Amino acid sequence: MTQDPFVWAQSLDTLFEQVWSRLSRGVRDRHAPARHPTLATVSTDGRPQLRTVVLRGAEKADGTLRVYTDMHSHKVAELQATPFAALHIWDSSAHLQIRLATLVTILTGAEVAELWHQLPDHARLAYGSTPAPGTALPAALDYSKTPDPTAFAVLHLTIDSMDVVHLGPNHRRAAFRREDDWAGQWLAP
Repeated sequence: MTQDPFVWAQSLDTLFEQVWSRLSRGVRDRHAPARHPTLATVSTDGRPQLRTVVLRGAEKADGTLRVYTDMHSHKVAELQATPFAALHIWDSSAHLQIRLATLVTILTGAEVAELWHQLPDHARLAYGSTPAPGTALPAALDYSKTPDPTAFAVLHLTIDSMDVVHLGPNHRRAAFRREDDWAGQWLAP
C-alpha cells in the first residue's frame, strides 16, 4: 500500500508546520509557489486591489512576513489609509491554498537602511522610478529607473489569521488565529 503523500494535512499541528515550511521556502527559493504571493489591499476609494509581490521574509516565531515595495506605489497609499492586507498563495503541487489576514506596518528610512545596503545593485532599480509607479505614460518605456533609498519601503505584515485549504483526496480546511496562539480549528471545506 502506498503512503499518502499528504499525511501532513491530517493533523492541525502538521498542517500549520507545512504552511510555515512553505512560507520559509518561498523566501529562499525563487521557484517556490510562496515566493510570489498575491497581496490584496483596499484602494483609497474602497475597491479591492490585487498584485503579485515577492516574499522577502517569514518569521514563524513572531508570525510575521516581509515584502519590499516602492514608497510611491499605490499599495503604500492604500495601506496608509487602511493598514490591513491579505496574502494568497496557491501551491498546486501540494494542492494547498493559504490565505493570510495581516496588519501591515510600513517601514522606511533608517528602519530599512540595512536591508537597502544588502540589496544587489540590479535589485535597487525597483525602488525609485520617474515618474512614480502607476503614473500614466505617453509611451510604454517613457520612464527611468534610478535607485533611491528614500523610495525603498518594507511592508511588515503581522499575521492575524490563516485560512488553509488542502484539496487532496479528502478536502480539509483549517483556521489558525494569533489570538488563540495558533491552536487551529478544523472548518468545513
